[in-house]
Amino acid sequence: MSLRINMWSSPRNLSTALMYSWRQRADTTVVDEPLYGYYLAESGRSHPGDAEVMQSQCVDGHAVVDDVLMADYDTPVVFFKQMAKHVLTLDRSFMANGPNVLLTREPTEMLSSLQVQLPDVTIDDTGFGELLSILDGLVAAGNSPIVVDSTTLLRDPRSVLTQLCERVGLEFDEVMLSWPAGPKPEDGVWAPHWYDRVWESTGWAPYVAKNVELNNAAKAALAEAQAAYDQLANYAITI
Repeated sequence: MSLRINMWSSPRNLSTALMYSWRQRADTTVVDEPLYGYYLAESGRSHPGDAEVMQSQCVDGHAVVDDVLMADYDTPVVFFKQMAKHVLTLDRSFMANGPNVLLTREPTEMLSSLQVQLPDVTIDDTGFGELLSILDGLVAAGNSPIVVDSTTLLRDPRSVLTQLCERVGLEFDEVMLSWPAGPKPEDGVWAPHWYDRVWESTGWAPYVAKNVELNNAAKAALAEAQAAYDQLANYAITI
């Protein structure tokens, strides 16, 4: 059976870039947000292109777990790019079938990006609550959580990716540092609404601090997001 890596993220955390990084490995299949359709159908949340997403994916979360997350794959490794908020009330026992990686980002920068697509952004849209719940579950099970901070990743991608690979029982591969520009076959149908910047990239760009301005909705979510981010940061890979 393939090594199954579930990477759980908030939106706008470089999660697609990390998926592209893993996609470069010859031993890895990547799967883009398999629970997105389920999340939209169950939550009723309005997203750009949401009807197309639900038409393109199974909206039965239990079936997705059985038919996608627990399916057989031809490669030794399968990397599932997941938004933490997509798990909703699903039975999380499938998470025990491989390592779980938590991807986080400084919340002011994350919210400033997310408010572009979701001007009425709330704390629920960030997935921080689910990230903390997954973190607590890993700790309660006696596991050492694997947390990646997007800023740290940009500052030294080679070091962070090397440590990440080691934590999941694999060797780092140099191909993870770059990828071809443009859309990828694995991209979900939502990609035109969310992936324009990463399509322009060809690898990990140096971190540049941003001057950001939050709208009122994002400001209302900031304090709770910051508290959650601070908890996750206690477990983050360092350089």
